[in-house]
Amino acid sequence: MIGLFNDSFPPIMDGVALTVQNYAYWMHRKNQQVCVVTVKTPHYTDNTDYPVYRYASLPLWSRKPYRYGIPHLDGRVLRQIKEIPFSIIHVHCPFSSAQLALEIARQQKIPLVATFHSKYKDDFERAIHNKKIAEWMTKKIITFYEKADEVWIPQASVEDTIRQYGYKGEVRVMDNGCDFVAAEQDIELFKRQARANMQIPDDMPVFLFVGQHIWEKNTRLIIESLAIMKDKRFIMFFIGTGYAEREMSTMVMQYGLSSKVRFMGLISDRKLLKNYYAIADLFLFPSLYDNAPLVVREASAMHTPALMTVDSTASKILIDNYNGFLTENSSEKMAARICELIRLPQNIKQAGKNAALTIARSWENITEEVLQRYNQLLEKYAANTSNTSI
Repeated sequence: MIGLFNDSFPPIMDGVALTVQNYAYWMHRKNQQVCVVTVKTPHYTDNTDYPVYRYASLPLWSRKPYRYGIPHLDGRVLRQIKEIPFSIIHVHCPFSSAQLALEIARQQKIPLVATFHSKYKDDFERAIHNKKIAEWMTKKIITFYEKADEVWIPQASVEDTIRQYGYKGEVRVMDNGCDFVAAEQDIELFKRQARANMQIPDDMPVFLFVGQHIWEKNTRLIIESLAIMKDKRFIMFFIGTGYAEREMSTMVMQYGLSSKVRFMGLISDRKLLKNYYAIADLFLFPSLYDNAPLVVREASAMHTPALMTVDSTASKILIDNYNGFLTENSSEKMAARICELIRLPQNIKQAGKNAALTIARSWENITEEVLQRYNQLLEKYAANTSNTSI
C-alpha cells in the first residue's frame, strides 16, 4: 500500500491538496494500492475509488479553511491507520500528517518521501508576528525533512528556499502536473466557445488570478496595477478565497474598478475552472510567496501565458517573451507591461502555445515518474524487506 499523507485534502483545496488528489487518482488508475491519510473535515463525506483515512482536527481560525490535525487524540482511526501494511509513505507537508507518517514509516521500516512544497516561514511570520518564533518553527520543519529518506521539490528553483531554511541534504526535482487537456487543434475553438458561453467579446482583454486571496500572493499589486490602467477595456476575474478577500473587494471599489473586476469565489468544478483559464488572455500571478504554483501550469495547459514577477521563485520556469512574461514588482511597471502586451495579441498567443509545450505536463505522466522513483527507493530497502517493489 502506498500512503499519501497531507494536512489538506478536499474539501480543503489548495495546490498541495490537488497534487495529492491527482497522485492518488492516477495511482489507483494504474492498479496501485493507494490510500490518503489526512485531517477530518466536519460535514464532509469522501467519494473516492481509493480509501481516505481521516483523523481528528480543530479549525485554524487564522487560516480558514485549514485545520490543525490531532491524530493521537483519535485512537480508533490511529489504530486503523497503523494496521495498514504500507510499502512506502509519501508526505506532502511538515505538520501533523508528517509526524504521523514518520512514526509509521519507522515502525514499519519502510521508506519515507517528503515533498517540500511551500514557503512555510512566510506563513509562520504572518500568523505569529514574531520572527524568532517563526525561525524556531522553521528549524523544526527542517528537522523533519532531515529525517526523510528522500526530499523532493516541485521545481528546481525551490532548492534556494529549502537551503535558506537550513536544509543541507540532497533534493530531487519532481514536477507538478496538470489535469487539463486540450488538443492543439481544438484549443482556439474551445477558447472561442468558452467566451461565447460567458458572453465575453472576442476582442475583450481578459485577465485572471486563481489562488488563495492572501496578501502574500501579491494580490495588492494586481489591483493597484489595474487601477493605473482603469481607462482601458478589460475584465479581471479573481477566483479563490482567503483572509484578504474582503479587503481586496474594498480596494477594487475604492479604485472605481467594480465594473471591471469580478470576484468569483472558490470554484471547485474543474470543468468550469478550465473555462475561466481558457477565456483569459493573461494569467496575472506576481506572487513572491509561491514556490511552484500549480495554477501557472493549469493556465499554460489552456494556452494562457502567465505574467509573473521577475526573480520570484515561481517565475523561474518562464523565459520572458517566450513561454510567459515577466515584470518588476511595481504597480507602474506591471500596468505598463500589461498595456504593452494587450497591444500585441499575437505575442500573447505564441507565448501561450509555448507555455503549453514547455510548462504543462499531465498528471498521468508525472505519476508514472513518481512510481518509478518509488521503486528505485524501495530497492535501497531490499535488505530490510522482502517487498522491494510497489
